[in-house]
Formats: sequence, structure tokens, C-alpha cells
Amino acid sequence: MSNLPLEGILVVALEQAVAAPYCSSRLADAGARVIKIERPEGDFARNYDHVAHGESAYFVWLNRGKESLVLDIKDGGDAALLHRIVARADVFIQNLAPGAAERAGFGSATLRERHPRLITVDISGYGEDGPYRDMKAYDLLVQSETGLASITGAPEAPGRVGVSVADIACGMYAHTAVLQALFEREHTGQGRGVAVSLFDCIADWMTVPLLHQDYGGKAPERVGLNHPSIAPYGAFALADGHTVVISIQNEREWRTFCAEVLEQPDLATDPRFVTVALRVANRPALDAAVGAFFATLDRAQATERLRRARIAFGSLNSVADLSEHSQLRRITTDTPTGPVTGVAPPPRWAGETFHPRPVPAVGQHTEALRREFAP
Repeated sequence: MSNLPLEGILVVALEQAVAAPYCSSRLADAGARVIKIERPEGDFARNYDHVAHGESAYFVWLNRGKESLVLDIKDGGDAALLHRIVARADVFIQNLAPGAAERAGFGSATLRERHPRLITVDISGYGEDGPYRDMKAYDLLVQSETGLASITGAPEAPGRVGVSVADIACGMYAHTAVLQALFEREHTGQGRGVAVSLFDCIADWMTVPLLHQDYGGKAPERVGLNHPSIAPYGAFALADGHTVVISIQNEREWRTFCAEVLEQPDLATDPRFVTVALRVANRPALDAAVGAFFATLDRAQATERLRRARIAFGSLNSVADLSEHSQLRRITTDTPTGPVTGVAPPPRWAGETFHPRPVPAVGQHTEALRREFAP
């Protein structure tokens, strides 16, 4: 891969878990040199699981292309080494417990004062101020605190989004912020301090439900595999045990769906269903009518009708189905225990093929880095 726009950028990542490693891994994918600082026992995400022939799925996903340097930042010699590395760095990222980096002498404001071109990124659970500042924050806790869990799941109980969405969102926003800061530095010559919290990121994603609450007096209810504001938009069982998910976005599509898929054109003008608001209000009757029809079709028949009518649809797949999906793009990454095949990065660069760099073993680059950054 020759499209490495961040080649020559040095990133120091005092990181663990998911959010910060997500950010730094995407910088590494773009060519940045990322030095990951680990404890002697390693980033605890290395032990989240051991499903990839001994490697953690999370760690393999988020740490390709990095160099692993084992340090004890409370040790004077190791702290001095880290300061020497930071002096040459373009970006410093940390997501330690609140206040830990500052107590160890690596507070962002102090580092930028010493190194004006440095971009610092502080990733936290709840931000740099406010009553929750010092609270520990993990993905499920943030999903719960922001109200995301309250609108997720079936009507009878709240649910967790099935991936670490708060951590991932935070890593994505942090990555975007780093790119903005690097671009700004090209014009000003000055670095920037960036702070991103898991809470702020999911609060941003919760804007639509929050506006419903603040201006409509009521947040969307949990509706399982339905959409709270659009109908029909949800899952329907088929005769062969499969489930189809359909989405009707406007009145034209609704009329087409009734006439060409359901072969019930009069349903489009039923007084209960003539607008999207009425369809949502009368969802049980609507879903019963649509569901009764789909229950007579198998997957092939439903697919043929929906494709012909150009109605948006998908299948309710399992993770096993995703593994065999014809649209899934994969990469193979070398790890300390062997190659692991996973998902290719979403961006596709014209004329380029992405070749992932290896996942490091704990402390794999320690001795080489000590020599390189010796006093």
C-alpha cells in the first residue's frame, strides 16, 4: 500500500482497552509510526479473550502496525525515556484512569508547554470537568448513563448494543480530531490539546431521541427490530424460518410495496395507514397485515418480490452468516501466534490494496526503542 499520508508522523500512545487503541490503530493504518506504551503484563485488552488461536479478538483488531514498548512510568529511568520519545513525537494519546497521566508527569498541558508542536489527546469516560470527572467509565456504564440502553432492546427490557459502541465512537471522534489538529498545525505550526469522552460521544449519537424528549415531551420507546418513527420498518418471519427486514421510507414506496409486493393496493389507502404517523400509531394492525403475507413466502420468493419492486430489504443474519457473507471484505494480519483473518478497513482507496502490519507481542520493540531513544 503506497497511500500512507501519515508516514513520518510519530504517535506515542499511553493506552489500554478500546477507545484510544482504536484511534491510534487507524493512524497506524495511514502510515503513522505508533509506539504503544504497555505495562509489563501488557494492555489488559490482551486478555479480554483468547479466541484467535490464543490472541484477544479486541487486541488483534485494534493494535496492528504498532510497536510495543514496556515501561513503568513511575520508574524515573523509564519516565525519562518516555519524555525523550515524546519530545520527538507529533501526537501523544492517553486514556489512563482520570488524573493518572498528570500525576506521572505526563499531563497534556505540561507536555504542550514543553513541546509546542505536540498534539495531545486525552480520552476519558466523562470529560475533564463536571461531577462525573473522576468516575470510572466502561462501555456498558456509558450506554446506561446516556440513556442509550433505555431505547435499545425489546419493549419488556432495556438492552446493551451488542458491540462496544461507546468506546468505538470515542475512538472514531478522537481519530477525526487528530487529523483536524494535524491539518491545523500545517498552517499554524502549533499543536493542540484535544479531549474526547465516551459520554460526550454517545450523547451526540443520542441527539434525535433527546430532541424528541425535550421538544416532543417523550423519548422513543423500545420497539425491538422496528423503527420508532417509521413503519413498516422492521423484521418479519418467513415460511422457511428465515427473517426478512424491510424499510419503507416514504409514501411512494408504501404504495409500491402494497401494490407490487403485498398485491394489496387497497391497503395503501386504508385510513389507518395513509401516512407514516398513522402507520406508526397503528403499528400492531399494520405489522399483522404485513406479517401475515410474508409468512406465506420463503426467502427466495420474498427476495424476488422485494427486488423487483425495488423495496429496501435485508436478512436478519447471525454472526455466522456474516462470516460467509458475499459482501464481506477480509484481511489477514500477522500476530505473535500466527495469522488472523478479520475484517478489512472500511475506506477503499482507488488503485490501492491495504496490507496490514503485524500485531506486536508485549514488549517486542522495547530493547530497540531503548537504544534508539537513549540519552
